[in-house]
Amino acid sequence: MHKVVVLGIESTAHTFGCGIVDSDGSILANINDTYIPVRGGIHPREGAQHHSDVAPKVIKRALAEADIDLERINAIAVSLGPGLGPCLRVGATIARALAVAYNKPLVPVNHAVAHIEIARLTTGFKDPLIVFVSGGNTIIAAYSGGRYRVFGETLDIALGNLLDAFAREAGLPHPGGPRVEELARGGGRLLKLPYIVKGQDVSYSGLLTATIRLLKEGHRIEDLCYSVQEYAFSMLAEVVERALAYTEKKELVLTGGVAANSELQRKLKIVAEEHGAKFGVVPKALAGDNGAMIAWTGVLGYTHGVTIEVEKSYVRPRWRLDEVDIPWIRGADDKERR
Repeated sequence: MHKVVVLGIESTAHTFGCGIVDSDGSILANINDTYIPVRGGIHPREGAQHHSDVAPKVIKRALAEADIDLERINAIAVSLGPGLGPCLRVGATIARALAVAYNKPLVPVNHAVAHIEIARLTTGFKDPLIVFVSGGNTIIAAYSGGRYRVFGETLDIALGNLLDAFAREAGLPHPGGPRVEELARGGGRLLKLPYIVKGQDVSYSGLLTATIRLLKEGHRIEDLCYSVQEYAFSMLAEVVERALAYTEKKELVLTGGVAANSELQRKLKIVAEEHGAKFGVVPKALAGDNGAMIAWTGVLGYTHGVTIEVEKSYVRPRWRLDEVDIPWIRGADDKERR
């Protein structure tokens, strides 16, 4: 079979990325440039301006690293959501322009699905329970009946957003999550904070409010970092364990930007071991938003007939994971229906 090569563009939030991946799963290039706000969180318009500024050089570097020209690319993949509208539109505009100029098919990619597929590729897992945690997402999902089904999620803010927002309040440098992890190692006193689990879902906004209140009361930053991680990760581990017991999956994979946190990895590995499941984590270089994950999911989509007309390639800032058909996986329940 002729090898397929896809160029993928990521621009859902703070990162503009361009990846080039072939149908063997080889990452030929993965170039990313991240917008870092001067203060506060990401401002969508400023993020979009950053993406517009860096896009040409990022794409050129990716093509050079892969040692390939656009004529030899089989398709252009682009993340159309979920994400920040202004940022998404930059990536979509560039992808459409490349597809039209070089007469290439355009492949729509869901950002959350891409995080899952790059984790499945790099771990070799076939049918895992997925824990996807990032700045904007906290989702527990698994494949069933043609789609990834959600078995738990955040009711308000995501895990990454919780850690970053607390870090900003504490005056820690961006990105805040890794700095919180580092300081937590020096903490030893577990402060009392709200533990909010509702069924299979978690709620982090009250935890953030309470931790900021304790910060203003003068508690040690190390103890605060230790405590907020302990509560947040334990809440997540509880719902992950119930989902693992319910789905009876024999693989558990952690993906997304917060997947790089070693303490979260440790807790979820224990959960997996207690249920006789293998545990895997996406490599750190592919944990955050990146172009390679879009390109690889583009390969899967393109080779299974998933393309979109340029005129219909609208961005979808609220495009849910469980709205996406997954034709490249066939589970036991799919076979039963056939």
